[in-house]
Amino acid sequence: MNENIRKIQDKYGLIGHSESLMRVLNKAAMVAPTKINILLRGESGVGKDVMAKVIHGLSERKDKKLVIVNCGAIPEGIIESELFGHEKGSFTGADQARQGYFEMANGGTIFLDEIGDTPKNVQVKLLRILENGEYYRVGSSVVSKTDVRIITATNRDLWDDVQKGHFREDLYYRLDTVTIHIPPLRNRKEDIPLIFRKFVEDYARKYDSVFQGFSDDAKELLVSYRWPGNIRELRNVAEQLVVLEKSQFVTAEKLQKYLKGRQHHGSTDNLPMAIGSGYREQSDERERHMFYATLLELRTEISDIKKMLGTLIYSSMNPDGKPLRSLPLLGAPVSGDSPYQQGYREPGWNYESEGYPGGKGTQAGRGIQPEGKRGTEVQTEEAPEEPTLLDYLRKLDDVPSIEQTEKFLIQYALERFDGNRRKTAETLGMSERTLYRKIDQYGLQP
Repeated sequence: MNENIRKIQDKYGLIGHSESLMRVLNKAAMVAPTKINILLRGESGVGKDVMAKVIHGLSERKDKKLVIVNCGAIPEGIIESELFGHEKGSFTGADQARQGYFEMANGGTIFLDEIGDTPKNVQVKLLRILENGEYYRVGSSVVSKTDVRIITATNRDLWDDVQKGHFREDLYYRLDTVTIHIPPLRNRKEDIPLIFRKFVEDYARKYDSVFQGFSDDAKELLVSYRWPGNIRELRNVAEQLVVLEKSQFVTAEKLQKYLKGRQHHGSTDNLPMAIGSGYREQSDERERHMFYATLLELRTEISDIKKMLGTLIYSSMNPDGKPLRSLPLLGAPVSGDSPYQQGYREPGWNYESEGYPGGKGTQAGRGIQPEGKRGTEVQTEEAPEEPTLLDYLRKLDDVPSIEQTEKFLIQYALERFDGNRRKTAETLGMSERTLYRKIDQYGLQP
């Protein structure tokens, strides 16, 4: 290992010797002394803020201030004032002039985390600072200047945001001069036991406890678990073990209680596995514990599906509370090129049920008054009340799986809102990040 890299690790507490970590540190050491802008990319919890500190500490500005800003945590209404400052009286509550973060960081480095969350009007001002260091305080007509090294970070695909119109393309190219990809913890498997041991020992000292080590099967479980929360989750689990297990020897059974997701690599959901890949044979008690945990998680998933069904049924009603006449379902005609338009057949669903759109017992245009002569009153039989979504589901011979139902609900909501993912996520009661993951998981086309 390079001696300089070892010193960096010792100074900033970076543990591990994996090849992916070494690549990141070597690249950071190369670009740190320059004035070039750097974009850090990586999942939440991988330590992008620590890498920003490393770059600042190795730069010529190390004796100046490093200002860390989480753009995603600042409300849209005040982020401009927070970044660029404001003058007294520029808005209600502005009792005095205030410095912004760029002014505070003058001569040093500013780290803008979650840069993808900045609104468009702020992106324009960031572009101007990147080009010539100029900006305006809120409420001021006087140009201010700042000399800062800008490091940005994101856990999103900024180019995807550019294509969707959420992020300025010109700003993207200015930020993406040099990109450093920080690997997730699951891609640094050999580093996991070392990092975990360090966290446990630190918390043992903090809470006046004694760490007695962990078993071989616990080590195997540590490595096989995918750590969706990365180092932040690993630290949290270590602290819980020290506090709640009271210095006991850590076994796989004890460790399992604090892990939220599956053990195998690449899983995207939140269900624990009954048996891990390569994992030694479980005891009866351990298997019962994992089986019950799976049932509890499954019950939560079913509860979420029920909420989604209820939300969509409610949102498909007229103001008088009655369902709309043509509620799209699987196999029913909908607009666009949706795979759920008429003629599509989802495996496992019965399309011949009476009363089902497109099935037996339904007639296109039922209840619509036929065309007659001008001034002639035509008597028609009043159309029966349209059944709800749940009524249709009850008529199916086969019970749809949770995945089939969830897949349909997401596709239906995307169709309903013309592909608007924000509205779709809000209606379904999930985060946009979860919706993006589900769309990719099911191969849906918004």
